[in-house]
Amino acid sequence: MGVVNVTPDSFFDGGRYGTTEAAVAHGWSLVAAGADIVDVGGESSRPGAEPVPEEIEVARVVPVIEALAGAVRVSVDTVKPAVAAAAIAAGATLLNDVSARLWEVAADARVGWLAVHMQGSPPTMQAAPHYDDVVGEVTAFLLERAQLAREAGVAEVWVDPGIGFGKTTAHNLSLLRHLPGLVTAAEGAGCAGVAVGTSRKRFIGLLAAAPGQDVPAGLEERAEGSLATAAAAMVAGAALVRVHDVAATAQAARLYGPRRESRSGGEAA
Repeated sequence: MGVVNVTPDSFFDGGRYGTTEAAVAHGWSLVAAGADIVDVGGESSRPGAEPVPEEIEVARVVPVIEALAGAVRVSVDTVKPAVAAAAIAAGATLLNDVSARLWEVAADARVGWLAVHMQGSPPTMQAAPHYDDVVGEVTAFLLERAQLAREAGVAEVWVDPGIGFGKTTAHNLSLLRHLPGLVTAAEGAGCAGVAVGTSRKRFIGLLAAAPGQDVPAGLEERAEGSLATAAAAMVAGAALVRVHDVAATAQAARLYGPRRESRSGGEAA
């Protein structure tokens, strides 16, 4: 899943694709690089981000979705029912939902739904994240939401542990380390698969910082960690990774894919 942020304030590429023309061109470049899904968002969900008026978000995402939907699967990154509905009418077939509340919209429209775990909301979620058992709590939440969606009639349900959404670096690493357990649980619950998004996030910058340095490495210095965590997620069984660096990640997926197919008894490419 390649990312197209039609926003001025997204943490990595905010402002780069603020016009419809620039966003569509970037979407096509992601398709050429190997993206299977292009995820279009009109409201940033970075830590500290403020909500965007519904009509502005619709105006940002709908023209981009209309331009791309005929050639690639398009998802919409939103928490607003009206924006989701407008995006679906424009051609989106998957709701990427960091609120994990839009399953009824997905059910009514007969599209896929991706539930992301988030503690709190973007303006406050990184203030003081706390869990007694981050793996257990995130897994239980996602399985509960998956069950609600399945009972409502959503045929395609994805779950995402929400790396960086109300989590410390230790929480993020624990969730990644225990990802195989979430994959097994999601499969048992009838989910389409587990999605993971680590691309360019702050915890990678902290891990990439010089020893003893509390300031995270810059966004451009997080590519290697982003690719490493995406590959690790694939090895752990994640079926979908949401990334900014599509070409490198698609290459990693091609390298890993035959081994996964062979291990599962399929015919290796």
